[in-house]
Amino acid sequence: MGVEGIGASVVRKEDRRFITGKGRYVDDIKLPGMAHAYFVRSPHAHARIRSIDVSAAKALPGVVDVLTGQQIVDDKIGNLICGWAVHSKDGSAMRMGAWPAMAPEIVRFVGQAVAVVIADSRNLARDAAEAVVVDYEELPAVPNIEAALAADAPQLHPEAPGNMVYDWTLGDEAAVNDAFAKAAHVVTFDLVNNRLVPNAMEPRAALADYNDAEEHFTLHTTSQNPHVARLVLSAFYNIAPEHKLRVIAPDVGGGFGSKIFIYPEEMVALWAAKKVRRPVKWTGDRSEAFLTDAHGRDHVSHAEMAFDQDHKILGLRVKTHANFGAYMSLFSSSVPTYLYATLLSGQYNIPAIHAEVIGVYTNTTPVDAYRGAGRPEACYLLERLMETAARQFNVDPAELRRKNFITQFPHQTPVIMTYDTGDFVASLDAALKAIDYAGFAARREASQRAGKRRGIGFSCYIEACGIAPSKAVGSLGAGVGLWESAEVRVNPVGTIEILTGSHSHGQSHETTFAQLVADRLGISISQVSIIHGDTDKVQFGMGTYGSRSAAVGMSAIFKAMEKVEAKAKKIAAHQLEASENDIVIENGEFKVTGTDKAIALPMVALAAYTAHNLPDGMEPGLKESAFYDPTNFTFPAGSYICEVEVDPGTGQTRIERFVAVDDFGRLINPMVVEGQVHGGLAQGIGQALLERAVYDDTGQLITASFMDYAMPRADDLPSFELSHTTTLCPSNPLGVKGCGEAGAIGASAAVINAVTDAIGHNRLEMPATPDRVWHAMQLKQAAE
Repeated sequence: MGVEGIGASVVRKEDRRFITGKGRYVDDIKLPGMAHAYFVRSPHAHARIRSIDVSAAKALPGVVDVLTGQQIVDDKIGNLICGWAVHSKDGSAMRMGAWPAMAPEIVRFVGQAVAVVIADSRNLARDAAEAVVVDYEELPAVPNIEAALAADAPQLHPEAPGNMVYDWTLGDEAAVNDAFAKAAHVVTFDLVNNRLVPNAMEPRAALADYNDAEEHFTLHTTSQNPHVARLVLSAFYNIAPEHKLRVIAPDVGGGFGSKIFIYPEEMVALWAAKKVRRPVKWTGDRSEAFLTDAHGRDHVSHAEMAFDQDHKILGLRVKTHANFGAYMSLFSSSVPTYLYATLLSGQYNIPAIHAEVIGVYTNTTPVDAYRGAGRPEACYLLERLMETAARQFNVDPAELRRKNFITQFPHQTPVIMTYDTGDFVASLDAALKAIDYAGFAARREASQRAGKRRGIGFSCYIEACGIAPSKAVGSLGAGVGLWESAEVRVNPVGTIEILTGSHSHGQSHETTFAQLVADRLGISISQVSIIHGDTDKVQFGMGTYGSRSAAVGMSAIFKAMEKVEAKAKKIAAHQLEASENDIVIENGEFKVTGTDKAIALPMVALAAYTAHNLPDGMEPGLKESAFYDPTNFTFPAGSYICEVEVDPGTGQTRIERFVAVDDFGRLINPMVVEGQVHGGLAQGIGQALLERAVYDDTGQLITASFMDYAMPRADDLPSFELSHTTTLCPSNPLGVKGCGEAGAIGASAAVINAVTDAIGHNRLEMPATPDRVWHAMQLKQAAE
């Protein structure tokens, strides 16, 4: 490892422009003649549009046009799609209701667009939107799973009788039934995984431009995967042929999964730009983000776990109802199925598992991937079950986990996944030592004397990252391959450009990807630039989500680097009159082993482009590309322990300590990894203690602002204690596993397990607000 290579805590290159206010986000971009869009949105969760009168709005000064949902349908712009086909247990296809970019007849959630005003300024467009008169016939709404599945519930989509998307199963039901028949102990648990709003720092935005002369569109958008956006917009939405559409995702201020998808606003902006023959910009405000950004989680589950007399797990049975909201989003079908149920084995050797997942439409914002995407839901269910079992058996929760850990690898779970490597015992032991588990009893007694209640909670998580190989996910219904691409360009003076299909929206690619190149060539990261996010500059790539940037994106760079190095060694050997096998790369030079003969990288690059003295038959230039498709998922794992203190008078919870021990394989930049874990922990703790999207009985989102939706703040969080164990991933050339989602996956269960331990009452749903905690303590006292 060099001072800037793999394993070094290098300061982020991209921070210079961000902390000096020189980042370039979509809303910073201004084009000549640019108009602004503002959407007219439904105030009802379920209603029929009787009529839309746009005449008054069109007559206002500065208004360019007012366009409606019926017009976009008439122009044959396609409906939004779900890109992962999931089938019910009877073999029938999932029931996908039609989702037009703007509703022509029926609205199905509050905030759904019905018209758009295009005006000379955003303020003029917003004012004119208030002059659009929409006559609605309000219809009965179903704001939650229970209401949607009621026998007399109103139907949201004619394609989905009973409001059911699918009834999907995974695992061997007969084997599970047999395990329960033999069980000495059975633990049952009902739980809710609360709905969350992503709340990325930068709201979504789109700027569309249409060049009439070339019949060409350009879209600047807040996307995590611009190439996929271009593919879907052209192939399915009938916006433009793919070669006539350029998609650019410049600096993006966070995504957490919510910017993977193609939203109606991008479609409308492109369509409107052609209609009015002017660039059209839309920038969402925070209220629109609450109402229209894809929400996360929202599961209701019943779980049962069978144990033998020695407390070894025999089987697991899970039934989950997943709220999809009003429509199916791009990857929504996969989140509660292949990204959730496949992780229900956790870190444990469970011989038999059966999961049933029922997807349900409701009159709420569509639900899709949010940081962790199915993995946090699986971890929370499993770790709450394990903690409940330990309490039911009156055994140490750490030892119950240890007894059931997987210890032999590779390990085939009953739910598709093959874990390639890991050391779960080492992570748990490190966490127990860091938290001083042996001293907890004394700390609990001290809190008791001070009138407080202290508790400790565990969470041993595992996740599947990389989401590949493409052949495997294709067989499970994925509509695209999940490989990644890279191109390495060595310029004539020796500087290097890396073109990656991955996209950075907070992951530090400009630093960490450059570290890989620096490490292999022995050069400074200042000589390396990372280019991404522009479909006209970068070869087709799959973007960033699912903690795939290092395991898949960086592995593609590694493969392209191998090709560049091989050619460069041939050139160096030819120039130095040596054998290619004797050439080594050190400190930016190609050296002949055992001699003082060397040639610097810039001279090798110059020789490649002047082409005056190349080996016979070699093409000029020094540029190579690679497409990398992993052979397996990667499996980051870890042990989290949370220690809390609860005030019995108020129900207020304070996190006293939080220890996180993770196994991410090889760390490219430990400082960046630490930042990723901190962010994930904050979101996991936020879900456990603070965050919850709440709808009333009419389908109104009553937590639609930061006045009502509680985000974690600095004083809600402890100083995290992080450490690592390491088992290198064997399924990619770097040995990396991924770190971006781990904190959000493991934290929530640790916190709730700690709070319920403190109050001595196991029934407590997230978020564990002071009110909920206080009432739970009163119930315990009443029961006693």
